[in-house]
Amino acid sequence: MKLSTRELVLAGLFAAIISILSQFTIPLGTIPLTLQTFAVGFAVTLLGKKTGTIAVLIYLLLGLIGLPVFAGGNAGFAVLFGPTGGFLIGFIFSAFTTGWILEKTHLNFFNAILANLVGTFITLLFGAAWLKVSGSMTWTGAFAAGLIPFILPSIIKAFAAGYLAVIIGRRLSYTRMLYQ
Repeated sequence: MKLSTRELVLAGLFAAIISILSQFTIPLGTIPLTLQTFAVGFAVTLLGKKTGTIAVLIYLLLGLIGLPVFAGGNAGFAVLFGPTGGFLIGFIFSAFTTGWILEKTHLNFFNAILANLVGTFITLLFGAAWLKVSGSMTWTGAFAAGLIPFILPSIIKAFAAGYLAVIIGRRLSYTRMLYQ
């Protein structure tokens, strides 16, 4: 996979945006409510599947090498193996799937919001599954801790990411090229 200089710069820029928005957190017990899922959906909706997924991978790499880009200024492999690790890994699959759906459809409000909703629920499912495995929880407990409290906020963030990305994307020539 060959990336142009423009794609690399955009991926790096959106990795920085994801990093910044990750710091907006509301503590809800073990798993905080953050703007990470909004940022991931927004990035992929604007950049497309390939560049958006690369942006998410860059973001995760920055956190894994020790830069405090994860929620609450956390970093390192311990975060990946902690309770929020499933959500972080889920971002990769969320980005790819959201971008894939948008590649197969026309960039409009409905499709962008639908793709972001699917991506958001992929993230939540990965997070809940990881909670079950890492926390030795039952499926009911994992869904109660890692999915149910985040459904409504995730739907709101998916709507916002899809809506704002379409508005901004229509004004950018780069985005129009992605979805024609």
